[in-house]
Amino acid sequence: MKARLPQGYGGGGGGNMQQLARQAQKMQEAMETATAELEQKEYSASAGGGAVKVVVTGKLEVKSIDIDPEVIDPDDAEMLADLVMAATNEALRAANQDKEETMGALSGGLNIPGLF
Repeated sequence: MKARLPQGYGGGGGGNMQQLARQAQKMQEAMETATAELEQKEYSASAGGGAVKVVVTGKLEVKSIDIDPEVIDPDDAEMLADLVMAATNEALRAANQDKEETMGALSGGLNIPGLF
């Protein structure tokens, strides 16, 4: 007895694989382009009502930190460190969120580990 495959399965398998490979290559090219564009972007955040401002790049590198001289208190360096950390973390979150949204839109919601 011979097993029968449902209609649409079998036969043209090679063509379907080629089409899938072309689609995967297009998606990879689009993701590489998007990654390059994201790396050029800058994300900024502030803390303490604007007393500390941080700018990071899409490569997740700190580009600049601006501190209002009025918040520099030699007796309370911990507070200044907290403000810098808060602003930096918020800017990094914004960069990561933008990357996830952009890549998610390109991949159609696929979650492939190690892809991005």
